[in-house]
Amino acid sequence: MNANTAQAEGNPLLDFLDLPRFDLITPACVGPAVDQLIQAASEALETVTAASFPAKWELLSKTLDVPAERLSRAWGAVSHLNSVADTPELRAAYNASLPKVTEFWTRLGADERLYAKYKAMDPGTLTPEQAQAHKNALRGFVLGGADLTGDAKTRFAWLQERQAELAQKFSENALDATDAFAYFATADEMAGVPDDVVQATASAALAEGKTGHKLTLKMPCYLPVMQFAHSSQLRETLYRAYVTRASDQASGEAIKFDNGAIMGELLSLRHEEAQLLGYRHHADVSLVPKMAESPEQVIAFLRDLAVKSRPFAEKDLADLRAFAASELSLPDPQAWDWPYIGEKLKEARYAFSEQEVKPYFTAPKVLAGLFQIVETLFEVAIRPDSAPVWNDGVAFYRIERQSPEGTQLVGQFYLDPSARTGKRGGAWMDDVRARWLRPDTGTLQTPVAHLVCNFAEGVEVDGVVRPALLTHDDVITLFHEFGHGLHHMLTQVNERDVSGISGVEWDAVELPSQFMENFCWEWDVLKHMTAHVDTGEPLPRALFDKMLAAKNYQSGLQTLRQVEFSLFDMLLHSLPEPATSPEAIQALQQQVRDEVAVLNPPPYSRTPNTFSHIFAGGYSAGYYSYKWAEVLSSDAYAAFEEAAQASGHNTLDVATGRRYRQAILEAGGSRPAMESFKAFRGREPSIDALMRHQGMA
Repeated sequence: MNANTAQAEGNPLLDFLDLPRFDLITPACVGPAVDQLIQAASEALETVTAASFPAKWELLSKTLDVPAERLSRAWGAVSHLNSVADTPELRAAYNASLPKVTEFWTRLGADERLYAKYKAMDPGTLTPEQAQAHKNALRGFVLGGADLTGDAKTRFAWLQERQAELAQKFSENALDATDAFAYFATADEMAGVPDDVVQATASAALAEGKTGHKLTLKMPCYLPVMQFAHSSQLRETLYRAYVTRASDQASGEAIKFDNGAIMGELLSLRHEEAQLLGYRHHADVSLVPKMAESPEQVIAFLRDLAVKSRPFAEKDLADLRAFAASELSLPDPQAWDWPYIGEKLKEARYAFSEQEVKPYFTAPKVLAGLFQIVETLFEVAIRPDSAPVWNDGVAFYRIERQSPEGTQLVGQFYLDPSARTGKRGGAWMDDVRARWLRPDTGTLQTPVAHLVCNFAEGVEVDGVVRPALLTHDDVITLFHEFGHGLHHMLTQVNERDVSGISGVEWDAVELPSQFMENFCWEWDVLKHMTAHVDTGEPLPRALFDKMLAAKNYQSGLQTLRQVEFSLFDMLLHSLPEPATSPEAIQALQQQVRDEVAVLNPPPYSRTPNTFSHIFAGGYSAGYYSYKWAEVLSSDAYAAFEEAAQASGHNTLDVATGRRYRQAILEAGGSRPAMESFKAFRGREPSIDALMRHQGMA
């Protein structure tokens, strides 16, 4: 069946001529499209695994990878909508098809006949890109259970399906528990909260026909209330609701979203799967395709980082306690007081507040500044483009490059910046399609990405809608996700399985994202992306200097917090016997806190219950990647600092940008990440730049 026939059948999920038809996809489209695409891919699998089918890369790719990629793209569109435009109907359609899709990919990855075809290929006939993809594929078959037989193979397939189902339910519970909470605060209770949040929450209450201010657990509302509300009681109300989400400690109706049993079952199934594959535990399996060599190496890395950071964290905490007692009449601060104390101390110490900076970061100006940096550094142009979208607030862009042949399309991306009901929290980059020299048409398919954030929307004041205002942390988040997007879109690799972020070791995949964050701290860069929402004036240099002075404020505490999450994740997945009860999971969490943390939350806190990264987001036994990759990204950025020092100009050094683009972004997953890093830096990474950037050298 060709794409044109599919389009004629009228189901937008079967139209692969260009971009997804997000404007036409309905829940009713999902089941029929998925069934048809699985059938086509299953037939292709039977064709290529026949004894007479040659073990040739191009032929196998043309026959099997094409229908498999179509299924992947269609399901990707459905999954994306499920994350950003959740409705009961879409959720039901998604959940009805999820087991079928999981079953197909599990079957494909465990097919011993297909594995035999890959083993029969002559690596000498492959290009370097194909050879890397081939090597990854063989490893993937082993991890996918292709060496298993009989009951073990059947059980392995069931484990995969059940885990997918549980991860989806975990996500739904976290989203529903967050959406279920609302507290209507009085004007008095809102004392101290920034004006834009006061206005937005008043509008939200009004929209529901209520008085006061509607407070939610979405970050653009929750965080500023915790940082700025003078009312300790209000902060406690929100804090308690936030840290008990999706747990047995939630109050009232919300207890139905408890993720406790789901976590235990997921850990048990992951452990069983690892043992079926011949490994000690899930952490061993997780690390097979990563840079780190063993769970023990990662645990040692994290504990070393904890020891190095601890004196700085203890100093941070002592400063907070002394300030709380002397200036805020808080001799015994509680968990919900720390963000408030932290903000007040920052204001006192640096005469600087996030809220003072926020009016200068209007979303349009920040975006224009980000685009200018990318255009300068990576020698491309970013232009507005058009495509069907799922919400009016979504924008679409194209990235182009000039070449001797004229203007070339490099990639395209959707930008969905704002928080809203039915959209899961956090920020992420996802691929819509990958760069691929298509074996069916011989044409080059360019990459397309989703960039998703959860910023506050612009509010209407006196009948005029003001542009959305971003905190400096929001700006950093935007740059982070754009770094992932560049990794996906600037690739020059033509083999789909190793182009862009595909095939990149998971603990190196954060390098380009964290690398981009550094530009948010450069005056010569930052000044071009600020304009006061009312006056249009750029950010004053004096205010930036205060921000910079405060950059590493509490970096000791923040580093220990990341180490705590990472160590908990790695220990949880490397236990000889899995923690199968919420009590056992909570006990391990406490054990890790006792070892590394300097601040302990109240006993009712249930952080693991919404730790979506490790229970539903692909970071199981991999959360350490953020810190691991930060070593790489800090060292990579140091090359730009060195170039700036040598030239006397800023860090937007085009020659260094070109080397970075070619060695890391363009190479994608076509070679090991360490090779790419060494191609750029000429040596292995060092932790020195990270400690220096965080003020802990």
